[in-house]
Amino acid sequence: MTTIFTRIINGEIPGTFVYRDDRCVAFMSINPMALGHALVVPIEEVDVWTDCSAELSAHLFAVSHRIARAQQFAFACERVGLIIAGYEVPHAHIHLIPTSNMGQLSFANAAQSVDREIVNNAAELIRDALASL
Repeated sequence: MTTIFTRIINGEIPGTFVYRDDRCVAFMSINPMALGHALVVPIEEVDVWTDCSAELSAHLFAVSHRIARAQQFAFACERVGLIIAGYEVPHAHIHLIPTSNMGQLSFANAAQSVDREIVNNAAELIRDALASL
């Protein structure tokens, strides 16, 4: 069965993208733990991240590193937290969360909804930072 992430990647469901290449995408979380929370997702449908090939895993982490640097620049945060949980959607993905304290790294803090304009503005800041790095 096609995952919701595949449907976002294929444009069947709207997503706010900040990055795309031939192996993965990055788009904004619709339930962010903090402003600028993004997901790095392989295009290939892989449920458990440890089932990704070594090459794909390395690529996902290289892209995550680049996006995290852009998030640090865009949001002047202390750190960018990285979480691979894998329970909420059966499609491997990496959460990148700009943070100023450890308390922000909790799914209990995830917003139930967020204004689309706020998400779009955060995405624009990340895209601009990516372009300048």
